[in-house]
Amino acid sequence: MDNKYILEWFVYGDRDLGVAEHSLSYHPQPYEIICYLCQQSAEKYLKGFLFHNGVKPPKIHELDILCDMCVEFDDSFNDIYDQCETLSQYGVQPRYPQEMLIEEHHMLKALEYAMQIKNFSPLVVIRQEVEQTINDDEPNKASS
Repeated sequence: MDNKYILEWFVYGDRDLGVAEHSLSYHPQPYEIICYLCQQSAEKYLKGFLFHNGVKPPKIHELDILCDMCVEFDDSFNDIYDQCETLSQYGVQPRYPQEMLIEEHHMLKALEYAMQIKNFSPLVVIRQEVEQTINDDEPNKASS
């Protein structure tokens, strides 16, 4: 798999999480949107990991299923399963008006969980490896 493509998944995850964090400055705070963006960021980090391992992830938003797929390559993903399961509920429902009640404490927990997934060691290592490979390849392209 192309390393630049894999890195894009992580970058897009960072953007989603960055917008979620920036949205904290809005008044009133858009709890539903922030929770949705936290789910989206985690989804992109997990899919980036799967692409890195040669797996084209299914077009789903269920982080618990994606996490299970990651466990097939690294058992330590069990350590973030609960966070994935919690964030999964924000993947579709908050985008539409309905009876899902999201309060400030849900939003704060979603931000915490999204940050834990972003900073999860196996994902950080993969991202660093991909970035290093891209950086190592750049001089070779310049001399070609």
